[in-house]
Amino acid sequence: MDENQDKMKCDTKDAQEPGEGKGDRNEFEELRLKAEENWQLFLKARAEMENYRRRSERDLGRMILRGKRDLLLKILGVVDNLERAIGQEETGGVSFLEGVKMIHRQMQELLIAEGVCAFECEGKGFDPAVHECVVVLDSSGVDEETVCEELEKGYTFHDEVLRPAKVKVARPAK
Repeated sequence: MDENQDKMKCDTKDAQEPGEGKGDRNEFEELRLKAEENWQLFLKARAEMENYRRRSERDLGRMILRGKRDLLLKILGVVDNLERAIGQEETGGVSFLEGVKMIHRQMQELLIAEGVCAFECEGKGFDPAVHECVVVLDSSGVDEETVCEELEKGYTFHDEVLRPAKVKVARPAK
């Protein structure tokens, strides 16, 4: 054999199979370590997200309770005034009815301060989104379904219907 052929045989013997070299093993180990690091980061992020969710739920619950507590304290002031009115007889020119009217005003002011407003509906067209029809009357004096009497006030809470008004509706006679 030729000297060049012997050298080539030697070189191919020393050559390594693909995937068996130290460089490939190091690269594989680096990738494995990176994958492990990413997995740990993922687990940590998932745990942090779960903790955040739990904390948010707890905080939201506390805020709701605090809001209810504040509203209940205001209502208790009205209850105190009602109890005083019930316990009083007519004294000093202030009648029982006047005391109840004052308490009614106090409750209305409390509702307005909390964003609750009554709305007027008598004489207006019937709207099922804000009116609950309790009675229907045939009337020759109307061209369309019209609220002719309010039986129970309707209220909005920050521009949304809190409670529809219970009404009598006049509809055109057939």
